[in-house]
Amino acid sequence: MADFVGRRRELKELREDIARTGLDTLSGRKAKAPRARVLLIAGRPGSGRTALAEELVREVAGDYPAGVFRARLTMPGGEPAGTEAVMRALLQQLGRTTPPGAGEDELGAVLRETLADRPAILLLDDAADVYQVDALLPDNPECLAVVTAQGPLTGIPDVRPCTLGGLDTPSAVEMLTQRIGDLRVAVDPRAAEDLAEECGHQPAALALAGGWLAARPKATVTDLAKQLHDLPSRGGGPVGRAFRLVYDSLPQPAQRTLRLLPLAPTGLVDSHTASALAGSSVAGAQATLEDFAALGLLRPAEGGLFLLPGCLAPLVRALLETQERPAEVQLARARMLERTVRLLHSCRAMAEVDHDPVRDRFEGLPRALRFADRRAAASWLDTRLPALTAAAHLAVADGELDTLARRLIAALVRALAEHRGTGPAAPELYGLHRLVLDVAERRALHRERAAALLNLADLDAETGRTTEALERYRAALDAGRAANDPYATGRAMESVGGAHQELGDCHRAADWFGRALSQALARGERADEARLYGRLGNVHTLAGRYGEALRSWRAAAAGHRKLADVPGQAKALSEMARVQEYAGRPEEALHTCREAIGLARQAGDLRLQAALQVRLADTLDRLGDPAAARLHRTAADRLLGDDPVTYEIRSGSD
Repeated sequence: MADFVGRRRELKELREDIARTGLDTLSGRKAKAPRARVLLIAGRPGSGRTALAEELVREVAGDYPAGVFRARLTMPGGEPAGTEAVMRALLQQLGRTTPPGAGEDELGAVLRETLADRPAILLLDDAADVYQVDALLPDNPECLAVVTAQGPLTGIPDVRPCTLGGLDTPSAVEMLTQRIGDLRVAVDPRAAEDLAEECGHQPAALALAGGWLAARPKATVTDLAKQLHDLPSRGGGPVGRAFRLVYDSLPQPAQRTLRLLPLAPTGLVDSHTASALAGSSVAGAQATLEDFAALGLLRPAEGGLFLLPGCLAPLVRALLETQERPAEVQLARARMLERTVRLLHSCRAMAEVDHDPVRDRFEGLPRALRFADRRAAASWLDTRLPALTAAAHLAVADGELDTLARRLIAALVRALAEHRGTGPAAPELYGLHRLVLDVAERRALHRERAAALLNLADLDAETGRTTEALERYRAALDAGRAANDPYATGRAMESVGGAHQELGDCHRAADWFGRALSQALARGERADEARLYGRLGNVHTLAGRYGEALRSWRAAAAGHRKLADVPGQAKALSEMARVQEYAGRPEEALHTCREAIGLARQAGDLRLQAALQVRLADTLDRLGDPAAARLHRTAADRLLGDDPVTYEIRSGSD
């Protein structure tokens, strides 16, 4: 990548502005709340405002030991980035987890708290308006916010924009020299100055001109300056003219690939995305992207990605709209989303490749879609996550909840859960389920609405938002009934009961578990029956209703026996033994516990056997037989060696 050139005066002014006394101090007024110093770099797209911001940050980063944190505030299509999404991205960079479903106010509070005592830099690129920036500013004068925008952002006090024009002539010529070498510039330095003039001294136009010349070692600087001069002006200024020159020089297949790149979510593209859009090989697409980067049409990014610059995106999008038929655009988008689904399947498979069926599916994938190992798959998922999330939104916008959109969202949910775990991935999963919910509510798709509400409620429950989970479970029940979906209604009733149990309302919990059990009995769903009897037994035990608890656990054990579920039967009997102890029937508890140990031994569950031996020992202690109790504790130790018995027998509700 070429080194940064020019802008020394602007850099000096910006650095001086960091330490400048604020207007409130000059006027003798005390600021209401000390906030981060804001430096604004204003300029049209292509003026090099982002490059200047990055160079400034590089020079002053040593004064801010907490680090540099970046966010793009405008999407490739020109629409402002969502404030919640930007806050989450910054918090992730800062190493802070946020509760799924948290709104802008809550996220903003966490962001301000996180930066309250950290001397950090926020680089906020391409701000659309003052409100985006204001929401992100920490209340910490030790922080620095470097903002780029097209114009001034009125509303933030004490900000003096550094407005960019073109580069000075020596810097523009130096930029050309970096790309094409000294010789052609030294042969005709006046021609280099003329070319800089034709490019309006704009860095983006100079990058395109330099890329064009670098690809043609025999072309002279004079030739290019004349060609640019003769090009008719069709809008877009010098950047538009330089872009048309480079675009017209491309082979037709490369032109078509470039035209299709605005379809890539978030403007980030890799070889797979380009290959799917253009219908070419992955290797060929990679070579084309590298050629585009050399020509100044793309910027290399981390993780093998390339970024379509914001100043070129409208020009390329105009070509897409005028030169590609809608049917072809739709087909290219479908190919891209289909490729994304297959890559997500491959990514997920790497997280469970030890399982034989998964290994078989993985080995059946084309070599180009395989990842080298689990780490490579996880890295791909991390670097592509913003684009993958945007792809899910794109699929829904295109087909709402058609087959491809469903498959894409499901594949992304499963890949995230496998690689990160449901808890760490909760914020991303929450957003995906909420996307499905929005569409389901808009189109009155009751079954999909019930599924989305259940998934969202589960995430609420797992992160301690039990009251919110209860509300969503109830809404899911209504949606399941509207869809006449017995699975959704049964699942929702059981989950409502679980939420009431978590809130300490055993009476309501038992009522809802009973409703779910009645439906399972009516439908002959034996596995659900056994589990729900267990849940009833557990909640009756908690409430001290030992007679009802014993009846429920006895029914649960019978259900597991009919299913030939030996471990389940053993656990149900162990719970019966516990309740019998609570009820003051230790002899019965001994008998039941010994029966459970036999079943655990039959199932080969060493930890369950050990836990039951400890329970048996405790019962014998209470019956006044310490010698027998010691024997059973020794047996538990022998089963697990030096590993202490920490296994907790739980009900069938888990």
